Amino acid sequence: MSETQFHLLPDGRQIAFRHTGGTGPTLVFLPGYMSDMAGSKATALFDWATGQGRACLLLDYSGCGESPGQFADGTLSKWRGEVLALIAARVTGPVILIGSSMGGWLMLLAGLELGEQLAGLIGIAAAPDFTAWGFSDEQQAELLAGEVVLEENAYGPQPTPTFPGFWADGQSNLLLGKEIELDCPVRLIQGQADPDVPWHVALQLAEDLRSADVQVQLIKDGDHRLSRPADVAVLLRTVATLCETV
Repeated sequence: MSETQFHLLPDGRQIAFRHTGGTGPTLVFLPGYMSDMAGSKATALFDWATGQGRACLLLDYSGCGESPGQFADGTLSKWRGEVLALIAARVTGPVILIGSSMGGWLMLLAGLELGEQLAGLIGIAAAPDFTAWGFSDEQQAELLAGEVVLEENAYGPQPTPTFPGFWADGQSNLLLGKEIELDCPVRLIQGQADPDVPWHVALQLAEDLRSADVQVQLIKDGDHRLSRPADVAVLLRTVATLCETV
């Protein structure tokens, strides 16, 4: 793993990233909600890319991982801007965005801004629009009233918070239910035993994407994290195949 570097934005934000040069489209990994570039899928991707001599970029959104800031201040729009700024500063040529969970929503939002630089998308339990379908009416009313919603966290001892600002920004960036104007190849990997993202979300996303080159791979016993060795192997095979076709 390369050393962590920091990209300075004009407003003073520092975005932690790791980058390795190489051939082919640059693989850019977008972590999920409250996750970072130290996660198992991100590090496996980086190690694979390094071994294959392929370009790869990992990053932490502001307030996450090694990037300074307050997580409570984060929004999809803010983090999309960070992703695009880092790509503009550090990447020459085409990119493949690989988004996990919330990162799968973010890859769509960032992809819509990249234009011809976008060579492909790979979603891992991609969760577009989860501010709409992922919360009950009662929870949405609380968020609308400016309250923080806390939910049981299956992946750690502390509850998972959703902040009103993040939720409101998500509601202004909804994508499903209308054509998503992306034409690049898209690969979606989804567990059917995922307790957080219903697998039909992947099918809805596949239907809404304008691209004719969309494939969905369902893993029947796959959970939300899809971080078991067999799941990571599926991801790396998908990346390798897509890299050879774009």
